[in-house]
Amino acid sequence: MSYIVNENEVEAKELPGRSLRWLYTPEMKQAIGLTFNVVVIKPGNTVKPAHSHKNNEELVYIVSGSGKAFIDGKVYDISAGSAILFSPGSIHMLRNSGDGDMKVACFFTPPATLKDYTFHDDIEFPE
Repeated sequence: MSYIVNENEVEAKELPGRSLRWLYTPEMKQAIGLTFNVVVIKPGNTVKPAHSHKNNEELVYIVSGSGKAFIDGKVYDISAGSAILFSPGSIHMLRNSGDGDMKVACFFTPPATLKDYTFHDDIEFPE
């Protein structure tokens, strides 16, 4: 069975450095092998804290905007059209260093929720 969800009809959850909308979750019983959310990061903001997913791959696609990705201690430039794969256990965070909103599509497999995040409060995004 197929489903259509419009992100504008999903309530946003405000988290440090970003606004997050879950479009597909295990509770929705729509997708079997993945979850999906859309994140908007305002200019100058950093997704905090650094985090990892012990049992999940996360694939993010930068829909619009530009910034930096912190992945296991290294920083990379990212922009619209960039796809980033975070392997299970990879410590990561994103920063919007551009002038406009950075919109990010995030896919997880197997399905994940915020309960599957491991937070690393001691890690800061390098300046």
